[in-house]
Amino acid sequence: MPSHPTVGRADAPVTGYRDLLRTREFSGLYVGLTLTVAAGALSGIALGTLVDQQTGSPFLTAVSMYGATFATVLGALTLMSVADGKRPRRTLLVLQLASLAGVCAQAVPGLPLAARFVLLLFLGLFQSLGTGARLGLLAEVVPVSAYAPARSLMNITSGGTAILGYAVGAVLLRHAGPQAVFVVAASLTALGAAVVAATVREHSVRPTRRPGLRQTWRTNAELFSHPGRRALLLALWVPNGLVVGCEALFVSYDPGHAGIYLAAGSAGMLLGDLVVGRLLTAGQRRRHAFALRLLLAAPFLLFAVHPPAPVLAVAVFLAGAGFAATLPLQEQLLELTPEAIRGQVQGVESAGRMTCQGLGAAIAGGLAQGIGPGAAIALTATASLAVTLLIRSSRRVRG
Repeated sequence: MPSHPTVGRADAPVTGYRDLLRTREFSGLYVGLTLTVAAGALSGIALGTLVDQQTGSPFLTAVSMYGATFATVLGALTLMSVADGKRPRRTLLVLQLASLAGVCAQAVPGLPLAARFVLLLFLGLFQSLGTGARLGLLAEVVPVSAYAPARSLMNITSGGTAILGYAVGAVLLRHAGPQAVFVVAASLTALGAAVVAATVREHSVRPTRRPGLRQTWRTNAELFSHPGRRALLLALWVPNGLVVGCEALFVSYDPGHAGIYLAAGSAGMLLGDLVVGRLLTAGQRRRHAFALRLLLAAPFLLFAVHPPAPVLAVAVFLAGAGFAATLPLQEQLLELTPEAIRGQVQGVESAGRMTCQGLGAAIAGGLAQGIGPGAAIALTATASLAVTLLIRSSRRVRG
């Protein structure tokens, strides 16, 4: 299949969601991602339910539902260079088919728990590499001016799809059981691969070296040796991860209102992505990035003084909007990244962000053990603000 390395580069700027969805290749990547996220939510809740039924362990249940996020760092450290191979479309399809095989294996009745956790790690690795390949293709199929709106639309849909997937999964579990949910997840994964195969052309960034472990390490070393990219990655990973740690303490802080806080944060995140990605220009996004990074953490300081639940819900909603700071930061990272390694760099950024979120939850949970949930939330938010201010003062990232 012919390569089209510069498709979309010289086109007129595309800024509207409807304009993006009229683009065949973007629509394919978008629908494929949506189906993949839905399948992940369904398989996650099915596996968590199975583990809970068999072990009764909250720790193992939590690991079974979110442990795949820790495996994403393995992809970033080992084979992420495959995202910039000569045939990224083929790479994405192979990874999706590998994920399909893993989900199908989870559907096997009576599979030992040890085997399920091994499969979970492999699925996390495939998802990590698939994210890199998908984002590398995204940078090829849309013009640079449409990159932030494209990521915004994907973020909004992914968040909403995950919420809907968990809700549908809960209903299916009640009436059909975990194995049936795995079958539905496998069907969605297969459909996602079929959509990509039918809509996305092959693109090539023509790497100078063969993808593999050595090339991954070499590119990662070059990535972190650049002060601007290093500062951008820190800004994308650490404040975000610490704030997710704050959210991880909602249940411990106030079990009766935790669901409201989580819903408020999700609503704020969706609205922030919509406004920043759709309504602001690239220049406006960059000018407001620093304020958004402050907004991400500052409202959580209120948890130290225990105001009424409605006040905290509004604060969490506002903080959720601050997650939209990732859009201008990702734009800047794209600008500083050579085309030949964009897939790997974006894959590393995504994997690092997810890993830092898991670490943030662990750090906040450890603090809560000693000083209580409210104080731990405020202290973790303070750390997030401190990192943002430190990066700002270094003048390596401009908000």
